[in-house]
Amino acid sequence: MVKKRVAVILSGCGVYDGSEVHECSAVMVHLSRAGAEVQFFAPNVQQMHVVDHVSGQPTEDKRNVLVESARIARGDIKDLTLLCVNEMDALIVPGGFGVAKNLSSWATKGKDCTVETSVEIAMKKFHATKKPIGLCCISPVLAAKLIPGCELTVGQDTECEMWPFAKTAHSMKELGCKHINKHVHEAHVDKANKLVTTSAFMCKAPIHEIFDGIGEMVKEVLKLA
Repeated sequence: MVKKRVAVILSGCGVYDGSEVHECSAVMVHLSRAGAEVQFFAPNVQQMHVVDHVSGQPTEDKRNVLVESARIARGDIKDLTLLCVNEMDALIVPGGFGVAKNLSSWATKGKDCTVETSVEIAMKKFHATKKPIGLCCISPVLAAKLIPGCELTVGQDTECEMWPFAKTAHSMKELGCKHINKHVHEAHVDKANKLVTTSAFMCKAPIHEIFDGIGEMVKEVLKLA
């Protein structure tokens, strides 16, 4: 059986200013179990800011997204500008606030955000060549901005204790996307756009349920690849 080749884009290291580490680990485990071949990428740009993960407050430090992402990738990572879509079968972007701060300006501008140039080019090329894209947690905002009219999920669209970030769904609707309510262990498949999304840490759920939801996303992405 030919191994599926999957590009994974990271946005730093740490939930508050980079990639969410547990989500990255879940993606890696599920891809490994499925026998996929993985290559990590990240934009070679400076982070929006650096957050002290103990206090939750920004610091004066300056860090590079590619350098920080290499911590998760165990050093095996490439500048995103080197990504060749023809060499890959699918693309996955884990969540974490780095998606909204480093891969885009969603954190400060919401639906009026821009997407970092190398991320935009990569996602548009995968979409144009009809190769599947998997997104979890906050990363579906990238598709909401770049793929007009797509279907996606960030979980639920009604805010409550379990779903504290549900307002994100309304911003996606304002961009012309169709938001599909899903439970944390589920994924939504937009077959027309070959787009697979799951909520992950958008939900305050036990980590094994988040792990299972990411597993559904990975499984569906590989089925489309």
